[in-house]
Amino acid sequence: MRMIETDVLVIGGGPAGALLFCLLARRGLRATLVERETTAERSFRGETIAARSVVTLRELGFGPALAKHGFVELTGISFWENGERIVRADYRSFPIDALPIDIPQPALIEAFLAAAGGAPRCEVMRATTFLSLVEEDGVVRGAMLKTRDGETLEARGRLVVGADGRFSRTRKASGLEATITPMERDFLWFKLPRPVDWGSEAQLVVERDRHLVILPTFPDLLRVGFNLPKRGFEEIRKRGIDAFRSDIAALDPRLAKLVAAHIQGWQDTSFLEIFTAELREWARDGLVLIGDSSHTATPILGQGVNLAIQDAVLLAPAIAAALSRTANDVVRAAELAEFVAKRRAHKSMVTRFQRAQETSLAESSPLGTWLRRARLRALDLFPLKYRLLDRVLNAPHDMPREAIHVGAV
Repeated sequence: MRMIETDVLVIGGGPAGALLFCLLARRGLRATLVERETTAERSFRGETIAARSVVTLRELGFGPALAKHGFVELTGISFWENGERIVRADYRSFPIDALPIDIPQPALIEAFLAAAGGAPRCEVMRATTFLSLVEEDGVVRGAMLKTRDGETLEARGRLVVGADGRFSRTRKASGLEATITPMERDFLWFKLPRPVDWGSEAQLVVERDRHLVILPTFPDLLRVGFNLPKRGFEEIRKRGIDAFRSDIAALDPRLAKLVAAHIQGWQDTSFLEIFTAELREWARDGLVLIGDSSHTATPILGQGVNLAIQDAVLLAPAIAAALSRTANDVVRAAELAEFVAKRRAHKSMVTRFQRAQETSLAESSPLGTWLRRARLRALDLFPLKYRLLDRVLNAPHDMPREAIHVGAV
């Protein structure tokens, strides 16, 4: 059996894992990124980058790569019910010098990996699957891996980073217990051509406890999410695709012709189970979890990718400092305690907001929906509306300045 030696073994090549790998490579650290897919191609994943993360990516030097690919800038978000706009936030009114952008996740990941390319002690292992952790006396020392051609490898490192998503196998193997909280609804996502006069504003279209999330998407598409009752996908399928198209058209007649023309079957949709996962501990000696592996979020306000980006940016200097303190020992959980505490506090704030919004959107009674409209109208008139929303959408994440400048392209 072949043995691999590294300092940091990153499991999962999504936004969190790929960016962390890039930042470690820039610091000259020895790192290995393990990804089970052969390419970065992904469909129906989070593609909205919040303004705060846009600023961070620019400071890290990724601005030219993002501009070269192209993206859609989102100018605002609005909430509609029964054809009436209840509340609107103009992103250009926030005190931050950036707008949220929509860019395909593969382009983001490839930009991170390209920036890490050529680092002498770093390797990307595609088509490689995580099997189990390697442990000795309760300390994580690495992981067992399997390549696409069936070869089993033992990868040894001073730190294993689980960044393998909402159904993380690394988390399950770690023994770190997650509290899984199902939300009341799930989602079906699909994409449609964007009419030329549609604009670039995110919209939430609601009728009682049903809603559509409509997001302008690069290059000229709409990404639409349709909420389902929990475990309601099979019932929707039994009713048939025509009934599904009718449901969409009833919620938003503007989409009727587009849905009729472009949603021909269930293969044109993507199901997303909505839940949150929260861990009391994110780290063990020799192991840390980041991104959806440690704090799965709901799709509300598209925070998953942004939380992942912020995790990676804050973790890289913490890892570098821990590795520099000892020559050969693993990174101890205590050395990452400050990182975990800061990120947990931020994620907890986001989760509280998301759960409150989910509860509001699930209202179906006349009184409940009336109160929802009243609260949102009050928010729309609230003089400090933008300051309140800015705390959630663009919360600063206390990024050390040296985290930006080390190796920025």
